[in-house]
Amino acid sequence: MMAKKTKDNKSLKRLFFLGFSSVAIIIVTTITIGKYWVEIYNKYQEKKELKKELVALKDQEDELKVDASKLQDPDYIARYAREKYSYSKDGEIILRIP
Repeated sequence: MMAKKTKDNKSLKRLFFLGFSSVAIIIVTTITIGKYWVEIYNKYQEKKELKKELVALKDQEDELKVDASKLQDPDYIARYAREKYSYSKDGEIILRIP
């Protein structure tokens, strides 16, 4: 009868250890997966923001290319200097109206 109790105690201890180990492994795995999901979500959000920034920078690049091509034209440069810096041609009078 004593041998059966020690065998039952060993079985219960083994069952408890396996159950506890299984629960611990499940918890650790869940936490690890959760951390990775958070990291993936953050990277996804960063990717969306960077795509928006890329579009804005491409638009700015296009505008700068247009400006650069305009600056190759001497007539445009002369008109720009007259408007922006109040330069005038010989005999020309500049009137600023507020």
